Amino acid sequence: MVTSPNAERQEQTASSPHVSTDEQLLMSGIAKTTYRLNGRMLSIAEDLAGPVGLTGAWWQVLASVLREPMPVADIARFIGNSRQAVQRIADRLVKDGLIEFHDNPAHARAKLLAPTEKGRSAVRAIAPAHVELANRLATAFGKGKLARLLTMMEDLEIALEDIASST
Repeated sequence: MVTSPNAERQEQTASSPHVSTDEQLLMSGIAKTTYRLNGRMLSIAEDLAGPVGLTGAWWQVLASVLREPMPVADIARFIGNSRQAVQRIADRLVKDGLIEFHDNPAHARAKLLAPTEKGRSAVRAIAPAHVELANRLATAFGKGKLARLLTMMEDLEIALEDIASST
């Protein structure tokens, strides 16, 4: 549960000499909630991907290239992970026959990753449990609220990118 800025400020001033602004407390609350949600989502991804022999991270990389082949660096930017971590996962997925490297006409050294039929089949096998969970979440939280939340999260991401690029 996220506390209000006033309640958190009272708690902080009792235990530390500095006083935080409402904006600072809101940002901290968003960060803490995001970390908890990220952990929960990673756990859910593991639960969904595990029965078909994937990890959540493997599923994330594999799903990134379903619509179109992408180089490792682009996948890393898209999912917010390091290029090296994505490269290790990609190498494993190639070894397991779930993706393959293709020549990249735009860059000789940055090969494109594309799913194999085995990789597409693995993602299709996850889909029924994924749909069931998504439907349960939409029922419990509300489909409209989920849509608004997604929009707000995307807006927050853009704002943070704008701030980072202006410093």
